[in-house]
Amino acid sequence: MGEPQLVALLRPVRAGNAFEETVERLLQAIKLGVVPSGDKLPPERELAVQLGISRVTLREAIRSLQEAGYLDVRRGRYGGAFVVYEPPLAGGHGDLRRAVNAMGPYELEDALIFRMAVECGAAQVLATSILTDEQRATLRRRLADVNDAAPADYRRLDTAFHLSIAELTGSALLAAACADARLRVTDLLNAIPVLGPNIDHAAAQHAAIVAAILAGNPEAARRAVTEHLDGTAALLRAFLA
Repeated sequence: MGEPQLVALLRPVRAGNAFEETVERLLQAIKLGVVPSGDKLPPERELAVQLGISRVTLREAIRSLQEAGYLDVRRGRYGGAFVVYEPPLAGGHGDLRRAVNAMGPYELEDALIFRMAVECGAAQVLATSILTDEQRATLRRRLADVNDAAPADYRRLDTAFHLSIAELTGSALLAAACADARLRVTDLLNAIPVLGPNIDHAAAQHAAIVAAILAGNPEAARRAVTEHLDGTAALLRAFLA
């Protein structure tokens, strides 16, 4: 299960709600683009061990997601559970309004506050850590990936960049919280058109976040994340006005 983001998302589930939580974990990985459309989920044996569930429960969850249109299960030597979910293309104000309405009347501000708290905390923790050369290289690589992203891949690679900060802290709980926070706003972000000036602005802010973490400056890291997420929140509110 080599991909760290997938390992963080597919943490063990609780026995009492094994089926429901398995569906939740798999949907997080799919909707956040950690397993993008066209890619295959890890082998059933590995997934069952990672989630701490029986293969029967896993198959039930995969079958349900297949019926819901998120997965395509293929048999044979090159078979497996392939992701077929495609995030909706940004269509402007109407799509964003529908995404907000689906959240409920008060959940947008709550989701933005939650995201601010956990992502600022993750950046501060990472900035106080002694990073290995491999961790530094991972953070720089995630930054380069989102900077080089084509418009169609931008949201997915932006998600990967943000989640990598929490993952690199080594805290599974923090990584899960940041994934949860991102998932709460992912439909909203997908509904916003990919705007060139905003992407350029975000690139500068991402670079400031990375620079502060690599310099070991937790306060600068917190400020950089705050500025970046404030900009994202302002853009959401602008499209809703």
